Amino acid sequence: MTAPVSHKHVWEQGGPDTLLLLHGTGGDEHDLLALGRELAPGASLLSPRGNVLEGAMPRFFKRLAEGVFDLADLERRTRDLAAFVREAAESYDFDLDRITAVGFSNGANIAASVLLRDPGLLKRAVLFRAMVPFEPEQPPRLKGTSAYIGAGRLDPIIPQANVERLAAILRDGGAAVTLDWQPAGHGLTKADVDNARDWLEKQAVGGRR
Repeated sequence: MTAPVSHKHVWEQGGPDTLLLLHGTGGDEHDLLALGRELAPGASLLSPRGNVLEGAMPRFFKRLAEGVFDLADLERRTRDLAAFVREAAESYDFDLDRITAVGFSNGANIAASVLLRDPGLLKRAVLFRAMVPFEPEQPPRLKGTSAYIGAGRLDPIIPQANVERLAAILRDGGAAVTLDWQPAGHGLTKADVDNARDWLEKQAVGGRR
């Protein structure tokens, strides 16, 4: 079977666990590869590029302003990304039960949107600097899903209440949520990476062969 073409992407074959790497605004499919290798050494890496351009900056969905999302486009792009993940699993022969999304900022937001719109596709997610992508009409069915939210108390883009709301939505759906606050802004810190790696190790991501 040929590789999926809906997103330009990088595939690095590794062990049976796979990280789905989702970059932030202005990033591309190469942005989070080093982070993925650090978080789960030996895991396979699937890193797509967002299909939306804001000026010259790739994103995974459109926004109307800072923190104001185009909800119709978000829904469309979320479904597109979910389809890409399923196609990639067939093409590269990896187990969807062993995939973990790792997203930063815009990438974390679309990962959260996939959790809410397509419950069960992503069993685990590391959401760095994420916010509520949309308010679901009903709690999603997320029993068996685990999420790590890495947030910055000094983040000028994402209000703390918004992060708390995201954690609450996921928990209301039955997900096991770890909310980890750092004395940091929107950028990642060493503590973010170290704590997320520890969380992944407890999930046995990258450590199973």
